[in-house]
Amino acid sequence: MKRSSIIFLFVLTLLFNTVLLFAYHTQYQKDSAINHLFTHNSYTPTKSQRAHDNDELNANRHNAITDAVSMIENAVVSVNVMKRQYVRSNPFFDDAFFDFFGGIREREVQSIGSGVIFSEDGYLLTNAHVVDGATKIKVVLPDGRETDAKLIGIDTVHDIAVVKCNEKSLPMAKLGKSDDLIIGEWVIAAGNPYGYLMKDSKPSVSVGVISAINRNFVQKADGKVYKGMIQTDTAINPGNSGGPLVNINGEVIGINSFILSESGGSVGIGFAIPIDRVKKIAEELIKYGQIREAYFGFKVQDLSRMIVSYLNLDSMDGVIVSTIDKNGPAQKAGMIKGDVITSINGIIIKDTNDAELAVSDIAPAEKVNITIIRNNKNLSLQLISGEYR
Repeated sequence: MKRSSIIFLFVLTLLFNTVLLFAYHTQYQKDSAINHLFTHNSYTPTKSQRAHDNDELNANRHNAITDAVSMIENAVVSVNVMKRQYVRSNPFFDDAFFDFFGGIREREVQSIGSGVIFSEDGYLLTNAHVVDGATKIKVVLPDGRETDAKLIGIDTVHDIAVVKCNEKSLPMAKLGKSDDLIIGEWVIAAGNPYGYLMKDSKPSVSVGVISAINRNFVQKADGKVYKGMIQTDTAINPGNSGGPLVNINGEVIGINSFILSESGGSVGIGFAIPIDRVKKIAEELIKYGQIREAYFGFKVQDLSRMIVSYLNLDSMDGVIVSTIDKNGPAQKAGMIKGDVITSINGIIIKDTNDAELAVSDIAPAEKVNITIIRNNKNLSLQLISGEYR
């Protein structure tokens, strides 16, 4: 072999070994770095360092929702109610003769709901259907204390009740406002239905958003009027009725009332009573012990095609005045039979449901602005509501 060939092979072998050595060194550095990540070069953090790391981790778990819950949780209570229920003592007999001889007997049944404290001296809000017909009310506070309570007042039409605990200096929720709600904003539904049954009496919460506002329902079968309701996809679970709906600032913006569901479980359609209306009702109940019923002195009915044609009206929107009480507020304001009401206090009236909703919040001695059509002319009237005695 020539001398030049031997030199070439030697140089080639030297370059190959150099490349292998470089690759081995690079891989060694990578392995050392990886090992360092897991072993920290045998570094053991001090107790104070571990505490600092835990504080940082816990701080990352807190957010606006957890802060809002911490602001409201101590004011959410369990409301336990005893009610009388009448049942047949023998299911095989179902006639008036058997009832006459004692077929119906009375028993006490227990029901549970939630409430929220809004004053330090123990006033709390809940739903009317939670305490309606109660013979005894017991409230369980989040700290586990049980206290007797009494019903101050109830408004079955709007499904709101005020109850008072026999305790002082209680934690209270901050009542916000519901006239500036934003569709899509975060809300929290809180309740405490099982405080009486469990050793842990802290409330439960669920989180969602405001789905819609100003939802109206008139249930003529039981006389309930739900006006301007807050719709939310936050789960309002059984027993959470009467608990607060809270915004991200920890303020109560509504009182949870009912859900729409065929199964009875939450399907993301729940409704809360706006807190602005609740505050007005609560003030009335505390001051008078009941809701004073406003008196207007007129009755209305829906328009028919025959009436629309006879009066030569442009549409079927509105209600026609069918009755005027003599010397009542409506007559004193100048209203007459046959007037067609198109708005009440700025609320457009299309039918009797709208009219009932429009006057549902009006208290005695309030001014009521009414727009009517009479002889194809738009007129404005103002009446002063009276009070049913």
